[in-house]
Amino acid sequence: MVKKILIIMSSCFLLSCTTEKQLGNKENPIHFALVPGQDSAVLMENGKILEQWIFQQTGLYIKVQVPVSFVAVVEALGSQRVDGAIMNTFGYILAHDKYGARARLMGVNLGVSEYRGQIITKNPKIKTLQDLNGKKFAFVDPASTSGYILAAKMLKDESVKLGEVIFAGKHDSVVTMVYQGRVDAGATYYTPDENGEPQDARLLVKAQYPDVFEKIRILKTTDPIPSEPVVFRRDFPKELEEKIIAALKSFSSTPEGAKALKKLYHLTGFKDCTDKDYDRVRKILLDLGKKVQDLVK
Repeated sequence: MVKKILIIMSSCFLLSCTTEKQLGNKENPIHFALVPGQDSAVLMENGKILEQWIFQQTGLYIKVQVPVSFVAVVEALGSQRVDGAIMNTFGYILAHDKYGARARLMGVNLGVSEYRGQIITKNPKIKTLQDLNGKKFAFVDPASTSGYILAAKMLKDESVKLGEVIFAGKHDSVVTMVYQGRVDAGATYYTPDENGEPQDARLLVKAQYPDVFEKIRILKTTDPIPSEPVVFRRDFPKELEEKIIAALKSFSSTPEGAKALKKLYHLTGFKDCTDKDYDRVRKILLDLGKKVQDLVK
């Protein structure tokens, strides 16, 4: 009887090891999530280019997915339904604190590895943050850094009390709601102009609303925080992790890769980082008087 048990245990161990070694093959691909900050179709289209690049560079099969919300990415990392992800900054802190996820790379845009949030409006009567008192306002998601946390901190510091608050789910949705006058103002990500052309979240809907830059203006930008990280689940094999990291660092070295990365998260590349790089964001949460989990209940 003991011999049978040992044989069964040995077989299970070997099966487990074999499965782990086979992670990254066609039947058992590495699952990689893209935080849903904008149109899912755009993310998937360019995510497929990322899949192909990683396969060409490493021989590893990657399956990109776009979860339904910012927090869904966090929970997928915790339940091992996702092995790695390009996340928003606050989502990473939640994933790290709850599940031990590790930040390995940080997004870079034209040599800058930080970004800001912004508050936008179309209402001509709104000229200062104080004019937002009692107004209808759209945030992106409770777990969005630039689309909620940074704006909430700025409004709290100015003692602004909003009226009705809506969570639109995506940055382009917030811009659309402001453009259509469904809300008085909203919070999204900010990106500096390039060659005199605006690159912030309003750009996401320019094809649909060509006059969006004329109709919607930036009321105020927030303080900067570290850029979005590339994150891996706590127990993801280090050997595979290093291969993917090397592939991601070289992704923007081709015209197609550079274009795809720009469309994904308006980045021009990645650089190494550690968890300590995100302590500044943790301080913002402390200043808000909240713990990480408080904002996603």
